[in-house]
Amino acid sequence: MSTSTAPTKAPAEQIAAPTAPPRKVRGRGERSHAASLASHGVLILASLVALFPVAWLVYLSLGPDKNDYLHPGRIWSKMTFDNYAFVLQDTNFFDWLKSSLIVSLGTTVIGVMVAATTGYAVSRMRFPGYRKLMWVLLVTQMFPIAVLIVPMYQILSKLQLIDNYFGLILVYCSTAVPYCAWLLKGYFDTIPFEIDEAGRVDGLTPFGTFFRLILPLARPGLAVAGFYSFITAFGEVAFASTFMLSDTKYTFAVGLQSFVSEHDAQRNLMAATAVLVAIPVSAFFYLVQKNLVTGLTAGGTKG
Repeated sequence: MSTSTAPTKAPAEQIAAPTAPPRKVRGRGERSHAASLASHGVLILASLVALFPVAWLVYLSLGPDKNDYLHPGRIWSKMTFDNYAFVLQDTNFFDWLKSSLIVSLGTTVIGVMVAATTGYAVSRMRFPGYRKLMWVLLVTQMFPIAVLIVPMYQILSKLQLIDNYFGLILVYCSTAVPYCAWLLKGYFDTIPFEIDEAGRVDGLTPFGTFFRLILPLARPGLAVAGFYSFITAFGEVAFASTFMLSDTKYTFAVGLQSFVSEHDAQRNLMAATAVLVAIPVSAFFYLVQKNLVTGLTAGGTKG
């Protein structure tokens, strides 16, 4: 009599077929490794393109001779800070600095105040001609500077504001206020009207509501308007060279022209002065940069 043995079962590990590892599925907005490398490469290239002119200007400012820009390779072996010493000691650099700061900060303060009140009034109030007012401000931006210089000179001459800081500030405000009013009007539109109503319920006047409730909320927009006004006044040449007659009242933009004449161009001194000029602008940008991006994007949509 034969006996049969039952087949033994193989372990589960030997029977189960090998399975492929699960495929990772990228979520929405998640980029592949190659795409990430490509985007970083583009950003690095764009940064180098943006920084190269600044680095090149600093490099040229270290050349001791005015013609070193024609042979930049020779600067490396004879770098010096003599150009900066000459600009700071033997020119009207600090007078230019004082004039530029007075005009730029004055334009910023007055221009932003006027633009803020204008933008808030058009955003919140419905008075006769409020739409036409904004279009008139926009039309004033269409006239070229060459057309405006002669009538502005005549007006300032009659007001005895030629070679006067306040006269130049008023001229720059006529350029900065229209743009800043449109910018701040769009930003005020994003602030809920219920905040104004809550302020009035608490007993605030319209001016109190504006200064105590609305302006603190509009800080990013004010930062952008202030930055635009400052840069407009700081780097302008045509108005400053026409309306300011004294050497000690020149702004930086006009003072740079003193290094260039009909028969000579001291480009090494111009480069050193330009580097020094960039310091106040960089400092002002650093002060407002926290609110700059927010202010540039917040006014684009309403709600």
